[in-house]
Amino acid sequence: MRRMTDPIDYRALQTIGWPWPGAPELPAWQALFEAHPQARPGRVIEQHRTGYVVADAPEAGLKTESPAEWQRPRFPSHERAAVGDWVLLDGIKIVALLPRRTAIKRGAAGEHYHQQVIAANIDTVFIVCGLDADFNPRRIERYLLLVGGGGAQPVVVLTKADQTEYSQDALDVLEELAAQDIPLLAINGKDPESAGALLPWLGAGQTVVLVGSSGAGKSTLTNTLLGEQRMKTADVRGNDSKGRHTTTHRALMPLPAGACLIDTPGMRELKPTGEEALSESGFADVEALAAQCRFRDCAHQSEPGCAVRAAIDAGELDEERLLNYFKLKEEVAAAAAKLAVRQAETAQERGKGRGQQFRPAGKPRRR
Repeated sequence: MRRMTDPIDYRALQTIGWPWPGAPELPAWQALFEAHPQARPGRVIEQHRTGYVVADAPEAGLKTESPAEWQRPRFPSHERAAVGDWVLLDGIKIVALLPRRTAIKRGAAGEHYHQQVIAANIDTVFIVCGLDADFNPRRIERYLLLVGGGGAQPVVVLTKADQTEYSQDALDVLEELAAQDIPLLAINGKDPESAGALLPWLGAGQTVVLVGSSGAGKSTLTNTLLGEQRMKTADVRGNDSKGRHTTTHRALMPLPAGACLIDTPGMRELKPTGEEALSESGFADVEALAAQCRFRDCAHQSEPGCAVRAAIDAGELDEERLLNYFKLKEEVAAAAAKLAVRQAETAQERGKGRGQQFRPAGKPRRR
């Protein structure tokens, strides 16, 4: 990071994803700049349990202190900074989080409702899946659910194409996604020429995040795109292709092609937040069929005039895909109910706080 007295170098910021002049998010950020005239902008490039590393240019990271309110146990985790976020720094202290343009989130593990931001201000999500025992169309659909509605474009990247003769068969299995204009690519993540198929999404100023299970080949692909062996990699188990966590934290890295790449640890749990729309999450075809059913409340079981069942009978829709649609729809509804309760509790807590703040001194409380 530069000294507080140095002028802000916006060209250097643009090399790590700062919006170009005229970007729609810039006016919304202006008020925070005016509220903190001594602060400098930077981007969160690493997120650890103990804090953040923020940069204002490539290879210019600085360990920072987060605001005191972020450290409270009940502070919503999704309102803290995540990798890819833009923040304002006063010295080494984060004083403001700039509003996000896009984000990919999931429901955090546990009984209580929480959201976890995987990455922020991203343009593209590479959903990485290995063409070995890791290949799982249902898991890909679950990732698409989390990406949908967040503002970023999903791209399904099937790695380890050099290890199988069935790459095209895997692409055919996912043809219903391709029909919705979701890009599908099968590549060898170790081969720069093969990985070059991803270059259309890696232009200057773009930010891409890799998501996928452990052993899918995310770190290997990251090293290939970087042109150096920076990320640790490990062989998967031969019996089930399960991988070990070689990436231990989220990190943002500038690429030679001009984009910024965020690598993430493998995620075992992919819970929805309740804000997802299945029509924007790889199930637009199922939703469109459901709209053609004779009855508005059709359950797509054995009702007459069911367009969904007709598509299955005609071989136009995979029944396992429909069952996964039902499952995810139930999960989104359950998460949405928890979200509504959490929002009501938050509003009540903030209302109490305002009441205590503005209650005239000496005035007795009502019993």
